[in-house]
Amino acid sequence: MSVVLVVDDEPHLRRTLAISLRARGYEVETVGDGRSALQSVAERSPDVVVLDLGLPDLDGIDVLRRLRETSSVPVIVLSARTDSADKVEALDAGADDYVTKPFGMEEFQARVRAALRRGGENDLHPAAVRTDHFDLDFAERTATIGGEVVRLTPTEWRLLAVLARRPGHLVSQKDLLHEVWGPGYGRESNYLRVYANQLRRKLEPDPARPRYLVTDPGQGYRLEV
Repeated sequence: MSVVLVVDDEPHLRRTLAISLRARGYEVETVGDGRSALQSVAERSPDVVVLDLGLPDLDGIDVLRRLRETSSVPVIVLSARTDSADKVEALDAGADDYVTKPFGMEEFQARVRAALRRGGENDLHPAAVRTDHFDLDFAERTATIGGEVVRLTPTEWRLLAVLARRPGHLVSQKDLLHEVWGPGYGRESNYLRVYANQLRRKLEPDPARPRYLVTDPGQGYRLEV
């Protein structure tokens, strides 16, 4: 039975989510603050974390960053913050999905199922990528150029992992958005442009003329290795 940890300071919402999740066969633990969330992850090793950003003790982004120091558990952010900058910050800090309040319960359940699937896929890391310019080790999450470590964000790693599972093959924009950001995304092609450009600046010998992270205009991306 999959374990879902719900972290939210609203008791009513915690109860509602717990009832809905248990009705679908999940084991549910609920906590109301960030420190309790970190302790629960350490002790229970849940399969998915549902995390509010507006917690009474620690900001949800800080909780995310601390989680990612020790755990790769899928995290779905629930937040009333709707600004795209907040979404990007949460995703860069390690969130797997971002749901804005209020939300529909069926959509929420679909996002939990998708997070569980991605969590299972993350146990099977893509093969290491070796190119003439950079090396990627997905098991250790290390990127190097000439022996020097290059820091990549969690979202950049997820994007590269999806492409590396199908090296040389076109991955559509819609598939990339679904797999990297979650089932609620499919039209945000600007996200892909931003992250592809960031990765090219970090990894490509000539970012203006990419050899490895290649765009098929209007279609998608491919990783040439």
